[in-house]
Amino acid sequence: MDWFTWMDSAEAWIALLTLTGLELILGIDNIVFISVLTGRLPEDQRKTAWRVGLLLAMGMRIALLFCLKWVLGLSAPLFTVLGSEISGRDLILILGGLFLLGKSTHEIHHNLEGHDDEKGKGGVQANFVSTLVQIMLLDIVFSLDSVITAVGMVDELPVMIIAVVISVLLMIFFARGVGKFVNDRPTIKILALSFLLLIGMALVADGLEFHIPKGYIYFAMGFSLFVEVLNLKVIELKTGGGKKDQAGKGEA
Repeated sequence: MDWFTWMDSAEAWIALLTLTGLELILGIDNIVFISVLTGRLPEDQRKTAWRVGLLLAMGMRIALLFCLKWVLGLSAPLFTVLGSEISGRDLILILGGLFLLGKSTHEIHHNLEGHDDEKGKGGVQANFVSTLVQIMLLDIVFSLDSVITAVGMVDELPVMIIAVVISVLLMIFFARGVGKFVNDRPTIKILALSFLLLIGMALVADGLEFHIPKGYIYFAMGFSLFVEVLNLKVIELKTGGGKKDQAGKGEA
């Protein structure tokens, strides 16, 4: 395999830029999921978990790209349920979606009930390891969409791998800020968990051959986030105004 022959092709460069952008968009799911999971870890472990989680995502995508024949073979039907043929890919999507639905529901319950995290050195270490395991399991599901998109757009394997590496490096650069933004604001965190419920349902539907256009999902997520950011801004302005009023009365 020659890694550099594609550099003479303008089409390959355009495909690289386009695929990098799409990989970033498809990585939104990963960022939201990782930000929620790492938010339960001690502050000094979050940065490491972020980086390891995203590097696992990159490694999983590259590994699947090198196993293209196996990935494409997942589309072969395994069995039939109620007249619908279920392939290996469908099964992975359904199981991943159900896991995401269960995990998101558990996290929403945990946040609303206000349970304290378990403390102690052993508990923290187990929590860190279990967090990485959960990230790795969902990376497999999210990587399938990423790899299938790459295969559908580009013929050159080096271009696919470079696009994946660039997109993950960009995610590592921005993800820390996204995670802090999510975890520092309880309402945003609940909204992020709701996004994961939506993504989980979309994965299950996709596995059952009921395809929901990704554009609709991302538009709904973007609009909801926009409304919530406006809401936070209004609350901030009101709180700031109230403090100023109290300060003015104190001076009078």
